[in-house]
Amino acid sequence: MRQGKAVRHRVGIVEDHESVVIGISAMLSDESDLELVATAPTVTELLALTTDLDLAVLDLRLADGSSPKSNVEALREVGIETLVFTGAENPFLVRSAARAGVLGVVRKSESRQTVIDAIRTAAGGGQVVTTEWAAAIDGDPGLLDVGLSPRQREVLELYASGEKAARVARLTGLAPQTVNDYLQRIRQKYAEVGRPAPTKTDLYKRALEDGWLPIPERPSER
Repeated sequence: MRQGKAVRHRVGIVEDHESVVIGISAMLSDESDLELVATAPTVTELLALTTDLDLAVLDLRLADGSSPKSNVEALREVGIETLVFTGAENPFLVRSAARAGVLGVVRKSESRQTVIDAIRTAAGGGQVVTTEWAAAIDGDPGLLDVGLSPRQREVLELYASGEKAARVARLTGLAPQTVNDYLQRIRQKYAEVGRPAPTKTDLYKRALEDGWLPIPERPSER
């Protein structure tokens, strides 16, 4: 950093609730080193406005149904880092974003100064370490030891979500016997780390624990 020259970080917001956008805008209005330059209800719309951003403040749940993982990846593809700003307490969504490489997770219930400090840190490229973010990264010490391959995760997600093995085979383009072999190997891997999953219900529970499936929520929840 050059002496005497203040750095002004450019910030964008991806949020489909106008009141939240207004709130963040008001928080940043007096911060000389943080400039809110663009807001949009989706990542696609934000990137259509500008890619010249140091940071995107991203809500986990957007009305377009996009996944946190795909949103973070789309932002990082053009060199924009992400700070998750959410009121949701959904481990699946937080873990999904964390796996995609966000700089931190901040709840909307935090104080004004905490939010500003988090945005400032992330805009400068620093990690914002919070309980939610740390839990999403670290998780249960046994979770990462399962070591499922991407293909095995795909089979698990489909099967555990309720699809029959024959349907999983059709959806993945695998032979039915191959799907059964995958399921047998997945069960074996879970058993090897002390988390047995002999039944389909058990596999569903393991998929929830590992963040491969979303935790069920009430229809009214958002």
